[in-house]
Amino acid sequence: MTIDDLGVEVHLFKEGVVLSLDSRSSEKFVHGIRVLMAKNYIDNLSEEVRKGMREKAEQGHWPAVAHLGYRNNTTTRRMEIDPERGPLVAKRFEWYARGDVSQKEVTRRAFSVGLTHNRSRSGPRRMTKSEVHRLLRNPIYVGDFMWNGRLYRIGRIRSSRRDCSKCYFRTARSIAEVFLLLTLRADAKITSHSW
Repeated sequence: MTIDDLGVEVHLFKEGVVLSLDSRSSEKFVHGIRVLMAKNYIDNLSEEVRKGMREKAEQGHWPAVAHLGYRNNTTTRRMEIDPERGPLVAKRFEWYARGDVSQKEVTRRAFSVGLTHNRSRSGPRRMTKSEVHRLLRNPIYVGDFMWNGRLYRIGRIRSSRRDCSKCYFRTARSIAEVFLLLTLRADAKITSHSW
């Protein structure tokens, strides 16, 4: 849509130009070039950001805001295990991997020990059941992550004790998948092959 289509008058104070139906063609031409240059700048900036994030992922570093249980180190610009919340996330996997605790109960227990959603604008809040489900299935807690449809291995996250062992992760993920199947199929039965 152009200024002519809208039938409006635009005042560009920085350039000292008024664009309207009565403007000269040269003023409209120069304005059009400036708009194209601004669009090119934005498109190029977007490409560079995506390229930088892809390169960071290929180097084994999570290129976005850290997940629950991790934190962003502003000095190294890398993700590291949060010493306060990391063990609480590991505890959540342990509870669920036992198989006798539902996602709802895990959510309740986690909230009672102080594990809350860390990105809430209104302050700490209890995580929802769907957030717990996504957390239990997220491969980032065993050292892998998905970025733009590709699986990457995390590098340089070191801890004397891993925040979650692969055994707990796989068990919790299997349990979550079985519960999902059971809710989708009311006639489904748990067998030893389900696990």
